[in-house]
Amino acid sequence: MEDTRGCGDATDPGNKCSDNDFGPSKLGTKEHWDDAYEKELETFKDIGDVGDIWFGEESMSRVLRWMERAEIPENAAILDIGTGNGAFLVELAKHGYRNLSGIDYSPASVELARNVLQAEDLTDVTLKEMDFLNHQGQLKDFDVCIDKGTFDAISLNPHNTEEGKELYVQALKDALKDKGFFTITSCNWTKEQLRHRFTEGFEFVQELPTPSFQFGGERGNTVSALIFKRVH
Repeated sequence: MEDTRGCGDATDPGNKCSDNDFGPSKLGTKEHWDDAYEKELETFKDIGDVGDIWFGEESMSRVLRWMERAEIPENAAILDIGTGNGAFLVELAKHGYRNLSGIDYSPASVELARNVLQAEDLTDVTLKEMDFLNHQGQLKDFDVCIDKGTFDAISLNPHNTEEGKELYVQALKDALKDKGFFTITSCNWTKEQLRHRFTEGFEFVQELPTPSFQFGGERGNTVSALIFKRVH
């Protein structure tokens, strides 16, 4: 099952390219994520449960399958944007990738991810408490940037939503190498909307297959998963 917490109208087949299809939510606030990860950190320390995997395990598998097909080298510099509990970093490491970094603006998330990685004896992964929108050049020269829900959360922020989305695109441009790849999994935005958002400075590569449904003669997807390439 796909975890679609906080999703807007990407499940609506008639949803096209409007950037105003859903309202703000507490899922777009730092306070929400600080509280959520503090609870997940306590749970992990108590019983070793890493917590929710955003969009489910298949969301990680589909990106990993693409990376294998695209022949992303094991020494590629990979950034997990909004790493959460670090579960994706663990999977990347298990698949042989060894130049891994994860960031999150929630200190509880970073502590949880560090605990999860240590439990897997993965001590050479770089973790930083950092707001991606304001990394001020600290993130650069990555071969692959991975987003699984972070752009969704930014889009739900009750304050300066449009500015946040614009800052995200610029921060991504700064973080990626020329011809570096960006993978995004979203439950709030359709393929068309994401392609429209990531137009300047990016080239659309492909859409990854995700679960679909049919309603009223229309077919749609509960989740969008796309690959872009950074171009100058």
